[in-house]
Amino acid sequence: MQTVEKKSVPKHLRKYTAEQHYEHYTAINHAVWRYVMRQNHNLLKDTAHEAYTDGLRASSISIDKIPNVDEMNESLAPSGWGAATIDGFIPGVAFFEFQAKGILPVVNEIRKLENILYTPAPDIIHEAAGHAPILADPEYSAFVKRFGEIGMKAIATKEEHDHFEAVRSYSNLLEKGNATEEEINQAKQEVDECEAKITELSEAQIVGRFYWWTVEFGLVGDLDDPKIYGAGLLSSVGEGSNALSDEVEKLPFDMDEVINTGFDITKPQPHLFVCKDFKQLLDAAEEFAKTMSFMKGGTESLEKAVRSANTATAVFSSGLQVTGVFTDLLKDDQGEAIYLKTTGETALAASDQQLENHGTDVHADGFGAPIGQITGLEKPLEDLSDDQLKDIGVQIGNNTELNYENGIQVNGTVTDLVHHNEKLVVISLEDCTVTKGEEVLFKPEWGAFDLAVGTDITSVYAGAADGENYYTVDEAQETPIPEKTQVELNELYARVRAIRDNSSNNLVADLQPIHEQLKEDHPKDWLLRLEMVELLSELAETDLKQTLLEELNNLKRENEEFNTLIERGLSIV
Repeated sequence: MQTVEKKSVPKHLRKYTAEQHYEHYTAINHAVWRYVMRQNHNLLKDTAHEAYTDGLRASSISIDKIPNVDEMNESLAPSGWGAATIDGFIPGVAFFEFQAKGILPVVNEIRKLENILYTPAPDIIHEAAGHAPILADPEYSAFVKRFGEIGMKAIATKEEHDHFEAVRSYSNLLEKGNATEEEINQAKQEVDECEAKITELSEAQIVGRFYWWTVEFGLVGDLDDPKIYGAGLLSSVGEGSNALSDEVEKLPFDMDEVINTGFDITKPQPHLFVCKDFKQLLDAAEEFAKTMSFMKGGTESLEKAVRSANTATAVFSSGLQVTGVFTDLLKDDQGEAIYLKTTGETALAASDQQLENHGTDVHADGFGAPIGQITGLEKPLEDLSDDQLKDIGVQIGNNTELNYENGIQVNGTVTDLVHHNEKLVVISLEDCTVTKGEEVLFKPEWGAFDLAVGTDITSVYAGAADGENYYTVDEAQETPIPEKTQVELNELYARVRAIRDNSSNNLVADLQPIHEQLKEDHPKDWLLRLEMVELLSELAETDLKQTLLEELNNLKRENEEFNTLIERGLSIV
């Protein structure tokens, strides 16, 4: 029997993970999960993609209780996936890297009872019950992983990064529950101000649109009779039930239409895109990738990296990868970049592996590199043999001068030559001067100069080439354990749950005292009344069941949302 290896989180991504603390989910939390899952399973058994029901079982997801993510991680292993708990918002680059590595990031929190229909913030219902089951389909699984590889390289603007941090701070304040009104208002104002500064459509935003209209809110199959596969629909009682109605316009999937269509996460979607099959998504993702900086390279891509003001990687034609925060570009008269600069910690890598003696400890204060062809050479510098390098004076111990066609001059003594995959990627020099006309780009007193070799920039992308070595490794976040609230009501929910699990022989007698306390102290709680009606549904009509139904009808009249929730609950009792 073949052993299936469980997924483990790479070191540099562990700082985004958190302990699940499964034992701290309350009886109300489990009841919320159970209500949503019963509703969705009843609806989706006929309307979801065929992989959904089988995928629920395969991923160790029960309808009756919140899943243990460690158990999910084991159960997903045969399909080439794993799962890891994360604590709330994480950067897009990190989120997509989890998926690229076949790890489903699952948020710890579960929506509150008052948000049971739908929550715009991710929660464990959305992640576990929405995303995990469809991953059982091999073609869809391949698409999500490939899209993760694409999404993790999408470059965002500085304004988007600032907005993300503001949203995360605001969210943390709300979650703590002890922030003052002034602190909350100030944080919300910061979010609004950051959002107003976002004026251009970045790669990251376009990736977000593609992801939203497919992985989150996608339909598949025949345009007139599609099936649901998007996690936002599979995990939402409200939108999932409405998605296939005539109220929602169905559009044939078209990549250009998708990436040019914005969305509002706070409102139901007015239209949805229907792909023919998951292969169409995978093909579209490959076409989309061709438009991105990591596939195009060049000056335009470098400019995006500079505007991001965050960690990015530029790849030279030699295969050398330079990771850092890009801050300056020197251009020629045609507007093409001929020299790039980073500020702060920088690392050099090749084939996604950091080069020895070229980590952030060595390049702690930034990095500069010319881009272009050496004058008089018939082929790129990186392709010269050892003898050809000697012919132009590039050998250890020699003082050498390299003149670029773009006018940059490099003059210094060679101390090291680094090759990778039979290409020269770095020439280390001491006593080195780098100039462009009268402009001095590097002085000998600044230390050794490590010359990046390459005639062109072939790829630029967000994040690091070798994240394990580039990023400071932090361990998993210690998630604060929430204070217990509604202790008495939770106890009532727990008692009903125990009665259901243990198959009571005297339901009415067991439930009667719970109902008395519920009626006295919690007259507005509809969900526990619904669970009690469900337990009593197999018995002949009883006074208790009739009383509970009357109370539910009264609640329906008092509150329109209660009316929807109770009606849906009773419909599957």
